[in-house]
Amino acid sequence: MSLTIIGGNECMVGKYEEICKQHGHKVKVFAKASGMIKKKIGSPDMIIMFTNTVSHKMVNSAAKEAKRNGIPVEYLHSSSGSALQCLLAQY
Repeated sequence: MSLTIIGGNECMVGKYEEICKQHGHKVKVFAKASGMIKKKIGSPDMIIMFTNTVSHKMVNSAAKEAKRNGIPVEYLHSSSGSALQCLLAQY
């Protein structure tokens, strides 16, 4: 499954990638806003948003793009590695 992670801590990007790889998923991580996020998202199987570390504008933009393309979105308040592991364990 291909994933896109929006938000999170910049120092944890490598850890997010490692966790996703352990669960057999490919991932793109956007820890901070840079340009037009809707063009960079692509067409993943799921978008994960860490809501506590991302701007409201970025959440709205990504959610709107996901809805337009029929991509499921999971919202996590905590941007910890364990929160990501718990979510991925469900899939």
